[in-house]
Amino acid sequence: QIQLVESGGGLVQAGNSLRPSCAASGHTFNWDAMAWFRQAPGKEREFVAAIRWISAWTYYSDSVKGRFTITRDTTKNTMYLQMNSLKPEDTAVYYCAATNQVRSSNGAYYRDVTYEYWGRGTQVTVSS
Repeated sequence: QIQLVESGGGLVQAGNSLRPSCAASGHTFNWDAMAWFRQAPGKEREFVAAIRWISAWTYYSDSVKGRFTITRDTTKNTMYLQMNSLKPEDTAVYYCAATNQVRSSNGAYYRDVTYEYWGRGTQVTVSS
Protein backbone atom coordinates (compact mmCIF):
# COMPACT_ATOMS: atom_id res chain seq x y z
CA GLN A 1 0.00 0.00 0.00
CA ILE A 2 1.36 3.38 -1.00
CA GLN A 3 1.80 5.92 1.76
CA LEU A 4 2.78 9.56 1.64
CA VAL A 5 4.18 11.02 4.83
CA GLU A 6 4.84 14.70 5.32
CA SER A 7 7.31 16.11 7.80
CA GLY A 8 9.17 19.34 8.46
CA GLY A 9 6.35 21.69 9.30
CA GLY A 10 6.50 23.92 12.34
CA LEU A 11 6.14 27.36 13.87
CA VAL A 12 8.24 30.20 12.49
CA GLN A 13 8.21 33.97 12.47
CA ALA A 14 7.29 35.90 9.37
CA GLY A 15 10.21 36.27 6.99
CA ASN A 16 11.80 32.99 7.96
CA SER A 17 11.97 29.69 6.09
CA LEU A 18 10.82 26.08 6.34
CA ARG A 19 11.44 23.03 4.20
CA PRO A 20 8.80 20.35 4.60
CA SER A 21 9.27 17.05 2.85
CA CYS A 22 7.03 14.24 1.61
CA ALA A 23 8.30 10.67 1.55
CA ALA A 24 6.54 7.95 -0.43
CA SER A 25 6.67 4.34 0.72
CA GLY A 26 5.02 1.05 0.00
CA HIS A 27 4.57 -0.32 -3.50
CA THR A 28 5.97 2.73 -5.22
CA PHE A 29 6.52 3.22 -8.92
CA ASN A 30 7.27 6.10 -11.21
CA TRP A 31 5.00 8.97 -10.43
CA ASP A 32 3.80 11.30 -13.12
CA ALA A 33 3.65 14.18 -10.67
CA MET A 34 3.62 15.13 -7.02
CA ALA A 35 2.18 18.27 -5.50
CA TRP A 36 1.61 20.34 -2.41
CA PHE A 37 -1.77 21.67 -1.39
CA ARG A 38 -2.68 23.60 1.74
CA GLN A 39 -5.76 24.28 3.77
CA ALA A 40 -6.13 27.10 6.24
CA PRO A 41 -8.83 27.09 8.95
CA GLY A 42 -12.21 27.92 7.49
CA LYS A 43 -10.92 27.90 3.92
CA GLU A 44 -10.96 25.45 1.05
CA ARG A 45 -7.93 23.42 0.13
CA GLU A 46 -5.79 25.25 -2.41
CA PHE A 47 -3.00 24.34 -4.80
CA VAL A 48 0.53 25.42 -3.85
CA ALA A 49 3.00 23.75 -6.23
CA ALA A 50 3.52 20.65 -8.33
CA ILE A 51 6.43 18.90 -10.00
CA ARG A 52 6.55 16.39 -12.85
CA TRP A 53 8.52 13.44 -11.59
CA ILE A 54 10.65 12.67 -14.66
CA SER A 55 11.10 16.07 -16.32
CA ALA A 56 11.03 18.13 -13.08
CA TRP A 57 8.78 20.71 -14.72
CA THR A 58 7.19 22.80 -12.00
CA TYR A 59 3.93 24.64 -11.46
CA TYR A 60 3.24 27.27 -8.81
CA SER A 61 0.30 29.22 -7.52
CA ASP A 62 0.64 32.98 -7.91
CA SER A 63 0.60 33.42 -4.14
CA VAL A 64 3.85 31.48 -3.64
CA LYS A 65 5.69 32.05 -6.92
CA GLY A 66 9.12 33.49 -6.24
CA ARG A 67 9.07 32.48 -2.57
CA PHE A 68 8.56 28.71 -2.66
CA THR A 69 10.55 26.11 -4.59
CA ILE A 70 9.40 22.54 -5.17
CA THR A 71 11.97 19.83 -5.80
CA ARG A 72 12.16 16.05 -5.77
CA ASP A 73 14.75 13.36 -5.20
CA THR A 74 13.86 10.40 -7.37
CA THR A 75 16.39 8.15 -5.63
CA LYS A 76 14.69 8.73 -2.27
CA ASN A 77 11.12 8.94 -3.59
CA THR A 78 10.86 12.21 -1.70
CA MET A 79 9.55 15.64 -2.55
CA TYR A 80 10.46 18.93 -0.86
CA LEU A 81 9.01 22.41 -0.58
CA GLN A 82 11.49 25.15 0.24
CA MET A 83 9.42 27.97 1.68
CA ASN A 84 11.18 31.32 2.03
CA SER A 85 9.94 34.74 3.10
CA LEU A 86 7.03 33.16 4.90
CA LYS A 87 3.98 35.26 5.65
CA PRO A 88 1.22 34.79 8.25
CA GLU A 89 -1.18 34.03 5.39
CA ASP A 90 0.91 30.96 4.57
CA THR A 91 -0.33 29.39 7.80
CA ALA A 92 -2.13 26.15 6.94
CA VAL A 93 -1.94 22.39 6.96
CA TYR A 94 0.22 21.39 4.00
CA TYR A 95 -0.69 18.19 2.20
CA CYS A 96 1.40 16.11 -0.15
CA ALA A 97 -0.31 14.47 -3.13
CA ALA A 98 0.76 12.21 -5.97
CA THR A 99 -0.52 10.77 -9.23
CA ASN A 100 0.79 8.04 -11.50
CA GLN A 101 -1.43 8.96 -14.42
CA VAL A 102 -0.12 11.17 -17.17
CA ARG A 103 -2.41 14.12 -17.89
CA SER A 104 -2.94 15.68 -21.28
CA SER A 105 -3.36 19.20 -19.94
CA ASN A 106 -0.93 21.16 -17.79
CA GLY A 107 -3.94 22.71 -16.10
CA ALA A 108 -4.77 19.36 -14.55
CA TYR A 109 -1.80 19.55 -12.22
CA TYR A 110 -3.34 22.53 -10.40
CA ARG A 111 -6.45 20.55 -9.42
CA ASP A 112 -6.75 18.32 -6.38
CA VAL A 113 -8.95 15.79 -8.21
CA THR A 114 -5.93 14.91 -10.35
CA TYR A 115 -4.14 13.22 -7.46
CA GLU A 116 -5.01 9.73 -6.23
CA TYR A 117 -2.71 9.57 -3.21
CA TRP A 118 -2.61 11.95 -0.27
CA GLY A 119 -0.66 12.38 2.93
CA ARG A 120 -2.14 13.36 6.26
CA GLY A 121 -0.59 16.80 6.31
CA THR A 122 1.91 18.82 8.29
CA GLN A 123 1.07 22.05 10.12
CA VAL A 124 2.86 25.24 9.14
CA THR A 125 2.26 28.26 11.36
CA VAL A 126 3.76 31.65 10.61
CA SER A 127 3.58 34.26 13.35
CA SER A 128 3.67 37.99 12.68
